[in-house]
Amino acid sequence: MNDIPLTVLFGVLFCLIILSGLFSSSETGLMSLNRYKLRHLSKNKKNLGAVAAHKLLQRPDRIIGLILLGNNFVNILASSIATIIALRLGGEAGIAIGAGILTIVILIFSEVAPKTLAALYPERIAFPAAIVYTPLLKLLYPIIWIINGIANGFLRLLGLTSARSGTEHLSPEELRSVVNEAGNRIPKRHQKMLVSILDLEKATVEDIMIPRSEIIGINLDDDWFEIEEQLNHAQHTRMPVYQGDINNIQGMIHMRNVLHLMGKDNIDKKLFQSVVRESYFIPEATPLHTQLLNFQHKERRIGLVVDEYGDIQGLVTLEDILEEIVGEFTSDPSTTIKDIHPQEDGSYIVDGSSYIRELNKMMQWNLPDRGPKTLSGLIIDYLESIPEAGTSLKIADMPFEIIQTQGNTIKSVKIYPTKRLKTE
Repeated sequence: MNDIPLTVLFGVLFCLIILSGLFSSSETGLMSLNRYKLRHLSKNKKNLGAVAAHKLLQRPDRIIGLILLGNNFVNILASSIATIIALRLGGEAGIAIGAGILTIVILIFSEVAPKTLAALYPERIAFPAAIVYTPLLKLLYPIIWIINGIANGFLRLLGLTSARSGTEHLSPEELRSVVNEAGNRIPKRHQKMLVSILDLEKATVEDIMIPRSEIIGINLDDDWFEIEEQLNHAQHTRMPVYQGDINNIQGMIHMRNVLHLMGKDNIDKKLFQSVVRESYFIPEATPLHTQLLNFQHKERRIGLVVDEYGDIQGLVTLEDILEEIVGEFTSDPSTTIKDIHPQEDGSYIVDGSSYIRELNKMMQWNLPDRGPKTLSGLIIDYLESIPEAGTSLKIADMPFEIIQTQGNTIKSVKIYPTKRLKTE
Protein backbone atom coordinates (compact mmCIF):
# COMPACT_ATOMS: atom_id res chain seq x y z
CA MET A 1 0.00 0.00 0.00
CA ASN A 2 2.96 2.32 0.64
CA ASP A 3 3.83 2.14 -3.06
CA ILE A 4 0.40 3.41 -4.19
CA PRO A 5 0.41 7.18 -4.83
CA LEU A 6 -1.83 9.32 -2.63
CA THR A 7 -3.65 10.66 -5.70
CA VAL A 8 -4.74 7.12 -6.57
CA LEU A 9 -5.90 6.47 -2.98
CA PHE A 10 -7.87 9.72 -2.93
CA GLY A 11 -9.42 8.79 -6.28
CA VAL A 12 -10.46 5.34 -5.03
CA LEU A 13 -11.82 6.88 -1.81
CA PHE A 14 -13.87 9.37 -3.83
CA CYS A 15 -15.33 6.57 -5.98
CA LEU A 16 -16.21 4.53 -2.87
CA ILE A 17 -18.03 7.51 -1.34
CA ILE A 18 -20.03 7.90 -4.58
CA LEU A 19 -20.86 4.18 -4.56
CA SER A 20 -21.97 4.40 -0.94
CA GLY A 21 -24.27 7.28 -1.86
CA LEU A 22 -25.74 5.26 -4.74
CA PHE A 23 -26.44 2.28 -2.47
CA SER A 24 -28.05 4.52 0.15
CA SER A 25 -30.19 6.45 -2.34
CA SER A 26 -31.36 3.32 -4.14
CA GLU A 27 -32.42 1.73 -0.85
CA THR A 28 -34.52 4.76 0.09
CA GLY A 29 -35.87 5.08 -3.46
CA LEU A 30 -37.04 1.47 -3.62
CA MET A 31 -38.65 1.59 -0.19
CA SER A 32 -40.35 4.93 -0.97
CA LEU A 33 -42.06 3.77 -4.15
CA ASN A 34 -45.84 3.93 -4.22
CA ARG A 35 -46.71 0.23 -4.42
CA TYR A 36 -50.05 0.81 -6.16
CA LYS A 37 -48.56 3.10 -8.75
CA LEU A 38 -45.65 0.70 -9.19
CA ARG A 39 -48.07 -2.19 -9.78
CA HIS A 40 -49.82 -0.12 -12.44
CA LEU A 41 -46.55 0.90 -14.15
CA SER A 42 -45.19 -2.66 -14.06
CA LYS A 43 -48.14 -3.83 -16.19
CA ASN A 44 -46.62 -1.81 -19.01
CA LYS A 45 -43.81 -4.13 -20.06
CA LYS A 46 -42.05 -1.24 -21.81
CA ASN A 47 -41.11 0.30 -18.45
CA LEU A 48 -38.27 -2.10 -17.62
CA GLY A 49 -37.32 -0.23 -14.45
CA ALA A 50 -40.83 -0.52 -12.99
CA VAL A 51 -41.02 -4.21 -13.90
CA ALA A 52 -37.63 -4.89 -12.26
CA ALA A 53 -38.48 -2.86 -9.15
CA HIS A 54 -41.85 -4.57 -8.74
CA LYS A 55 -40.24 -8.00 -8.99
CA LEU A 56 -37.46 -7.11 -6.52
CA LEU A 57 -39.93 -5.78 -3.94
CA GLN A 58 -41.82 -9.06 -3.91
CA ARG A 59 -39.02 -10.22 -1.59
CA PRO A 60 -37.74 -7.04 0.13
CA ASP A 61 -35.46 -9.03 2.45
CA ARG A 62 -33.33 -10.11 -0.52
CA ILE A 63 -32.90 -6.68 -2.08
CA ILE A 64 -32.22 -5.11 1.33
CA GLY A 65 -29.62 -7.80 1.98
CA LEU A 66 -27.95 -7.06 -1.35
CA ILE A 67 -27.91 -3.30 -0.80
CA LEU A 68 -26.59 -3.56 2.76
CA LEU A 69 -23.93 -6.05 1.68
CA GLY A 70 -22.68 -3.67 -0.98
CA ASN A 71 -23.01 -0.54 1.17
CA ASN A 72 -21.21 -2.00 4.18
CA PHE A 73 -18.43 -3.43 2.01
CA VAL A 74 -17.92 -0.03 0.33
CA ASN A 75 -17.98 1.88 3.65
CA ILE A 76 -15.54 -0.48 5.36
CA LEU A 77 -13.18 -0.37 2.36
CA ALA A 78 -13.42 3.45 2.34
CA SER A 79 -12.61 3.50 6.05
CA SER A 80 -9.55 1.31 5.49
CA ILE A 81 -8.24 3.51 2.67
CA ALA A 82 -8.90 6.65 4.72
CA THR A 83 -6.85 5.12 7.55
CA ILE A 84 -3.92 4.48 5.19
CA ILE A 85 -4.09 8.03 3.87
CA ALA A 86 -4.23 9.43 7.42
CA LEU A 87 -1.16 7.38 8.50
CA ARG A 88 0.84 8.53 5.54
CA LEU A 89 -0.10 12.19 6.01
CA GLY A 90 -0.19 12.58 9.78
CA GLY A 91 1.06 9.38 11.37
CA GLU A 92 -0.92 7.76 14.19
CA ALA A 93 -2.28 11.14 15.27
CA GLY A 94 -3.87 11.55 11.87
CA ILE A 95 -6.05 8.43 12.25
CA ALA A 96 -8.53 10.15 14.60
CA ILE A 97 -8.68 13.23 12.40
CA GLY A 98 -9.16 11.10 9.28
CA ALA A 99 -11.95 9.07 10.96
CA GLY A 100 -13.76 12.26 11.97
CA ILE A 101 -13.52 13.81 8.52
CA LEU A 102 -14.58 10.57 6.79
CA THR A 103 -17.59 10.25 9.13
CA ILE A 104 -18.81 13.75 8.24
CA VAL A 105 -18.19 13.23 4.51
CA ILE A 106 -20.05 9.88 4.43
CA LEU A 107 -22.87 11.25 6.57
CA ILE A 108 -23.45 14.21 4.24
CA PHE A 109 -22.56 12.89 0.78
CA SER A 110 -23.35 9.18 1.18
CA GLU A 111 -26.35 9.20 3.53
CA VAL A 112 -28.32 12.40 4.14
CA ALA A 113 -28.10 14.06 0.70
CA PRO A 114 -28.63 10.88 -1.41
CA LYS A 115 -31.50 9.61 0.76
CA THR A 116 -33.22 12.99 0.75
CA LEU A 117 -32.94 13.13 -3.04
CA ALA A 118 -34.30 9.59 -3.35
CA ALA A 119 -37.22 10.36 -1.04
CA LEU A 120 -38.14 13.34 -3.25
CA TYR A 121 -37.73 11.51 -6.58
CA PRO A 122 -38.02 7.77 -5.79
CA GLU A 123 -38.86 6.62 -9.33
CA ARG A 124 -35.86 8.38 -10.92
CA ILE A 125 -33.50 6.65 -8.50
CA ALA A 126 -35.21 3.29 -7.96
CA PHE A 127 -35.98 2.27 -11.57
CA PRO A 128 -32.40 2.49 -12.93
CA ALA A 129 -31.07 0.90 -9.73
CA ALA A 130 -33.55 -2.00 -10.03
CA ILE A 131 -32.25 -2.80 -13.52
CA VAL A 132 -28.68 -2.99 -12.14
CA TYR A 133 -29.64 -4.94 -9.01
CA THR A 134 -31.55 -7.67 -10.89
CA PRO A 135 -28.46 -9.38 -12.43
CA LEU A 136 -26.33 -8.47 -9.40
CA LEU A 137 -28.78 -10.28 -7.12
CA LYS A 138 -28.54 -13.40 -9.27
CA LEU A 139 -24.73 -13.21 -9.21
CA LEU A 140 -24.46 -12.80 -5.45
CA TYR A 141 -27.51 -14.93 -4.58
CA PRO A 142 -25.56 -17.60 -2.61
CA ILE A 143 -24.07 -14.99 -0.29
CA ILE A 144 -27.43 -13.17 0.05
CA TRP A 145 -29.16 -16.51 0.74
CA ILE A 146 -26.81 -17.29 3.61
CA ILE A 147 -27.10 -13.80 5.11
CA ASN A 148 -30.92 -13.78 4.83
CA GLY A 149 -31.12 -17.32 6.20
CA ILE A 150 -29.28 -16.27 9.36
CA ALA A 151 -31.30 -13.03 9.66
CA ASN A 152 -34.65 -14.76 9.08
CA GLY A 153 -33.75 -17.47 11.54
CA PHE A 154 -33.11 -14.81 14.17
CA LEU A 155 -36.47 -13.19 13.38
CA ARG A 156 -38.23 -16.53 13.75
CA LEU A 157 -36.73 -16.88 17.22
CA LEU A 158 -38.48 -13.61 18.05
CA GLY A 159 -41.77 -14.92 16.65
CA LEU A 160 -41.56 -12.83 13.46
CA THR A 161 -41.50 -13.78 9.79
CA SER A 162 -40.18 -12.00 6.72
CA ALA A 163 -42.78 -13.53 4.41
CA ARG A 164 -45.41 -11.06 3.22
CA SER A 165 -48.96 -11.97 4.17
CA GLY A 166 -50.72 -11.64 0.80
CA THR A 167 -51.65 -8.49 -1.01
CA GLU A 168 -52.03 -5.27 0.92
CA HIS A 169 -55.52 -3.85 1.01
CA LEU A 170 -56.71 -0.37 1.88
CA SER A 171 -59.66 0.11 4.17
CA PRO A 172 -62.43 2.44 2.96
CA GLU A 173 -61.19 5.16 5.35
CA GLU A 174 -57.60 4.78 4.09
CA LEU A 175 -58.79 4.86 0.48
CA ARG A 176 -60.83 7.98 1.26
CA SER A 177 -57.67 9.63 2.63
CA VAL A 178 -55.75 8.67 -0.52
CA VAL A 179 -58.44 10.27 -2.72
CA ASN A 180 -58.72 13.40 -0.57
CA GLU A 181 -54.95 13.91 -0.53
CA ALA A 182 -54.47 13.25 -4.25
CA GLY A 183 -54.48 17.01 -4.90
CA ASN A 184 -54.23 17.97 -8.56
CA ARG A 185 -53.60 14.39 -9.64
CA ILE A 186 -57.36 13.77 -9.66
CA PRO A 187 -59.77 16.43 -11.01
CA LYS A 188 -61.96 17.90 -8.28
CA ARG A 189 -65.17 16.57 -9.81
CA HIS A 190 -63.76 13.04 -10.14
CA GLN A 191 -62.39 13.30 -6.61
CA LYS A 192 -65.83 14.22 -5.29
CA MET A 193 -67.43 11.33 -7.20
CA LEU A 194 -64.92 8.80 -5.81
CA VAL A 195 -65.55 9.98 -2.24
CA SER A 196 -69.30 9.78 -2.89
CA ILE A 197 -68.93 6.16 -4.00
CA LEU A 198 -67.10 5.35 -0.76
CA ASP A 199 -69.84 7.13 1.19
CA LEU A 200 -72.55 4.87 -0.29
CA GLU A 201 -71.90 2.27 2.39
CA LYS A 202 -72.65 4.83 5.10
CA ALA A 203 -76.20 5.51 3.87
CA THR A 204 -79.25 3.31 3.42
CA VAL A 205 -82.19 3.47 1.02
CA GLU A 206 -84.19 4.99 3.86
CA ASP A 207 -81.94 8.05 3.71
CA ILE A 208 -82.73 8.90 0.07
CA MET A 209 -86.16 7.36 -0.56
CA ILE A 210 -89.22 9.33 -1.62
CA PRO A 211 -91.45 9.12 1.49
CA ARG A 212 -94.73 7.26 1.34
CA SER A 213 -96.77 10.47 1.54
CA GLU A 214 -95.15 11.77 -1.67
CA ILE A 215 -95.47 8.61 -3.77
CA ILE A 216 -97.48 9.17 -6.94
CA GLY A 217 -99.26 6.02 -8.08
CA ILE A 218 -102.34 4.62 -9.80
CA ASN A 219 -105.27 3.70 -7.54
CA LEU A 220 -107.37 0.99 -9.18
CA ASP A 221 -110.36 2.04 -7.08
CA ASP A 222 -110.57 5.29 -9.07
CA ASP A 223 -112.80 5.57 -12.13
CA TRP A 224 -111.16 4.59 -15.38
CA PHE A 225 -111.61 8.15 -16.67
CA GLU A 226 -109.57 9.49 -13.73
CA ILE A 227 -106.90 6.83 -14.26
CA GLU A 228 -106.70 7.67 -17.95
CA GLU A 229 -106.32 11.39 -17.17
CA GLN A 230 -103.54 10.59 -14.68
CA LEU A 231 -101.74 8.47 -17.28
CA ASN A 232 -102.00 11.18 -19.92
CA HIS A 233 -100.41 13.76 -17.61
CA ALA A 234 -97.92 11.47 -15.86
CA GLN A 235 -94.48 12.99 -15.18
CA HIS A 236 -92.82 9.67 -14.35
CA THR A 237 -91.99 6.73 -16.59
CA ARG A 238 -92.67 4.19 -13.83
CA MET A 239 -95.42 4.31 -11.21
CA PRO A 240 -96.77 1.92 -8.58
CA VAL A 241 -100.27 0.52 -8.97
CA TYR A 242 -102.29 -0.16 -5.82
CA GLN A 243 -105.83 -1.00 -4.70
CA GLY A 244 -107.28 1.50 -2.25
CA ASP A 245 -104.16 1.86 -0.08
CA ILE A 246 -100.50 1.99 -1.05
CA ASN A 247 -99.83 -1.04 1.21
CA ASN A 248 -102.14 -3.06 -1.04
CA ILE A 249 -99.69 -2.81 -3.89
CA GLN A 250 -100.54 -4.58 -7.15
CA GLY A 251 -97.33 -3.92 -9.04
CA MET A 252 -95.48 -1.35 -11.15
CA ILE A 253 -96.47 0.13 -14.48
CA HIS A 254 -94.10 1.36 -17.21
CA MET A 255 -95.49 4.19 -19.33
CA ARG A 256 -93.99 2.62 -22.45
CA ASN A 257 -96.33 -0.34 -22.08
CA VAL A 258 -99.27 1.94 -21.28
CA LEU A 259 -98.71 4.06 -24.41
CA HIS A 260 -98.81 0.86 -26.43
CA LEU A 261 -102.28 0.15 -25.02
CA MET A 262 -103.58 3.71 -25.39
CA GLY A 263 -103.87 3.23 -29.13
CA LYS A 264 -106.56 0.60 -28.63
CA ASP A 265 -110.24 1.56 -28.44
CA ASN A 266 -111.31 -1.13 -25.98
CA ILE A 267 -108.79 -0.34 -23.23
CA ASP A 268 -110.15 -0.75 -19.71
CA LYS A 269 -108.92 -1.60 -16.20
CA LYS A 270 -108.65 -5.30 -16.97
CA LEU A 271 -106.48 -4.70 -20.02
CA PHE A 272 -104.50 -2.09 -18.09
CA GLN A 273 -103.78 -4.56 -15.29
CA SER A 274 -102.40 -7.05 -17.82
CA VAL A 275 -99.29 -4.89 -18.29
CA VAL A 276 -98.69 -4.31 -14.56
CA ARG A 277 -95.35 -5.77 -13.59
CA GLU A 278 -94.57 -7.42 -10.28
CA SER A 279 -93.31 -5.03 -7.60
CA TYR A 280 -89.76 -5.09 -6.29
CA PHE A 281 -89.43 -4.60 -2.52
CA ILE A 282 -86.37 -3.32 -0.67
CA PRO A 283 -85.72 -3.53 3.11
CA GLU A 284 -85.31 -0.03 4.55
CA ALA A 285 -81.90 -0.81 6.10
CA THR A 286 -80.28 -1.84 2.80
CA PRO A 287 -77.00 0.10 2.24
CA LEU A 288 -76.88 2.13 -0.96
CA HIS A 289 -73.85 0.35 -2.42
CA THR A 290 -75.63 -2.99 -1.92
CA GLN A 291 -78.83 -1.73 -3.49
CA LEU A 292 -76.95 -0.38 -6.49
CA LEU A 293 -75.67 -3.90 -7.17
CA ASN A 294 -79.12 -5.36 -6.50
CA PHE A 295 -80.66 -3.07 -9.10
CA GLN A 296 -78.07 -4.28 -11.59
CA HIS A 297 -78.47 -8.00 -10.83
CA LYS A 298 -82.28 -7.91 -10.84
CA GLU A 299 -82.40 -5.56 -13.86
CA ARG A 300 -84.64 -3.11 -12.01
CA ARG A 301 -84.65 0.68 -11.82
CA ILE A 302 -87.24 1.27 -9.11
CA GLY A 303 -88.26 -0.40 -5.85
CA LEU A 304 -90.61 0.06 -2.91
CA VAL A 305 -88.97 0.43 0.51
CA VAL A 306 -90.62 -1.63 3.27
CA ASP A 307 -90.06 -1.82 7.04
CA GLU A 308 -89.74 -4.95 9.18
CA TYR A 309 -93.54 -5.42 9.14
CA GLY A 310 -93.76 -5.24 5.35
CA ASP A 311 -95.45 -1.83 5.33
CA ILE A 312 -94.37 0.47 2.51
CA GLN A 313 -92.29 3.39 3.74
CA GLY A 314 -91.22 4.96 0.49
CA LEU A 315 -89.87 4.52 -3.02
CA VAL A 316 -86.30 4.57 -4.31
CA THR A 317 -84.98 4.61 -7.87
CA LEU A 318 -81.67 3.86 -9.54
CA GLU A 319 -81.46 7.55 -10.45
CA ASP A 320 -81.65 8.49 -6.75
CA ILE A 321 -78.57 6.37 -5.99
CA LEU A 322 -76.65 7.64 -9.02
CA GLU A 323 -77.35 11.22 -7.93
CA GLU A 324 -75.58 10.40 -4.66
CA ILE A 325 -72.45 9.79 -6.77
CA VAL A 326 -72.57 12.36 -9.57
CA GLY A 327 -74.88 14.96 -8.03
CA GLU A 328 -78.25 16.20 -9.24
CA PHE A 329 -78.99 15.46 -12.90
CA THR A 330 -80.86 18.75 -13.22
CA SER A 331 -79.21 22.17 -13.19
CA ASP A 332 -82.42 23.96 -12.23
CA PRO A 333 -81.79 25.50 -8.78
CA SER A 334 -85.49 25.54 -8.02
CA THR A 335 -85.50 21.73 -7.97
CA THR A 336 -82.38 21.28 -5.89
CA ILE A 337 -83.08 23.81 -3.13
CA LYS A 338 -86.85 24.17 -3.41
CA ASP A 339 -87.30 23.53 0.33
CA ILE A 340 -84.68 26.08 1.45
CA HIS A 341 -85.49 29.80 1.30
CA PRO A 342 -82.71 32.29 2.21
CA GLN A 343 -83.76 35.33 4.23
CA GLU A 344 -82.28 38.85 4.31
CA ASP A 345 -81.04 38.42 7.89
CA GLY A 346 -78.89 35.43 6.87
CA SER A 347 -81.29 32.80 8.16
CA TYR A 348 -83.10 30.12 6.14
CA ILE A 349 -86.71 29.00 6.19
CA VAL A 350 -86.67 25.26 5.61
CA ASP A 351 -89.53 22.87 4.90
CA GLY A 352 -90.06 20.43 7.77
CA SER A 353 -90.16 17.45 5.41
CA SER A 354 -86.63 18.16 4.14
CA TYR A 355 -84.19 15.32 4.56
CA ILE A 356 -81.40 16.03 7.06
CA ARG A 357 -78.84 14.30 4.89
CA GLU A 358 -79.68 16.52 1.93
CA LEU A 359 -79.54 19.65 4.09
CA ASN A 360 -76.10 18.69 5.41
CA LYS A 361 -74.86 18.03 1.90
CA MET A 362 -76.22 21.18 0.24
CA MET A 363 -75.68 23.65 3.09
CA GLN A 364 -72.53 22.15 4.67
CA TRP A 365 -74.34 21.85 7.99
CA ASN A 366 -73.69 19.21 10.63
CA LEU A 367 -77.16 18.23 11.80
CA PRO A 368 -77.37 14.78 13.45
CA ASP A 369 -78.60 12.19 10.95
CA ARG A 370 -78.29 8.95 12.90
CA GLY A 371 -81.89 8.96 14.12
CA PRO A 372 -84.82 10.70 12.39
CA LYS A 373 -84.36 11.34 8.68
CA THR A 374 -86.41 14.54 8.26
CA LEU A 375 -86.04 17.95 9.88
CA SER A 376 -89.52 17.67 11.43
CA GLY A 377 -88.68 14.26 12.89
CA LEU A 378 -85.37 15.55 14.28
CA ILE A 379 -87.04 18.45 16.14
CA ILE A 380 -89.88 16.29 17.50
CA ASP A 381 -87.39 13.64 18.64
CA TYR A 382 -85.24 16.32 20.30
CA LEU A 383 -88.17 17.96 22.14
CA GLU A 384 -90.03 14.65 22.73
CA SER A 385 -93.28 16.50 21.95
CA ILE A 386 -95.07 18.32 19.13
CA PRO A 387 -93.95 21.97 19.40
CA GLU A 388 -96.13 25.00 18.79
CA ALA A 389 -95.32 27.80 16.34
CA GLY A 390 -92.85 30.25 17.89
CA THR A 391 -90.95 27.57 19.85
CA SER A 392 -87.17 28.08 19.80
CA LEU A 393 -84.42 25.52 20.38
CA LYS A 394 -80.81 24.83 19.48
CA ILE A 395 -79.52 21.73 17.69
CA ALA A 396 -75.87 21.26 16.68
CA ASP A 397 -75.15 24.80 17.95
CA MET A 398 -77.66 26.22 15.43
CA PRO A 399 -80.75 28.15 16.68
CA PHE A 400 -84.10 26.88 15.35
CA GLU A 401 -87.45 28.67 15.39
CA ILE A 402 -90.68 26.82 14.58
CA ILE A 403 -92.61 28.89 12.03
CA GLN A 404 -95.59 26.67 11.20
CA THR A 405 -97.01 23.33 12.37
CA GLN A 406 -99.84 21.26 10.96
CA GLY A 407 -101.34 18.35 12.85
CA ASN A 408 -98.54 16.15 14.13
CA THR A 409 -95.84 17.53 11.84
CA ILE A 410 -93.75 20.68 11.52
CA LYS A 411 -94.32 22.48 8.23
CA SER A 412 -91.56 25.11 8.28
CA VAL A 413 -88.58 26.07 10.44
CA LYS A 414 -86.29 29.11 10.51
CA ILE A 415 -82.64 28.14 10.97
CA TYR A 416 -79.79 30.49 11.88
CA PRO A 417 -76.55 28.84 10.64
CA THR A 418 -73.57 28.85 13.00
CA LYS A 419 -71.30 30.35 10.31
CA ARG A 420 -73.43 33.48 10.16
CA LEU A 421 -73.43 33.86 13.93
CA LYS A 422 -69.63 33.60 14.11
CA THR A 423 -69.15 36.47 11.68
CA GLU A 424 -71.31 38.88 13.66
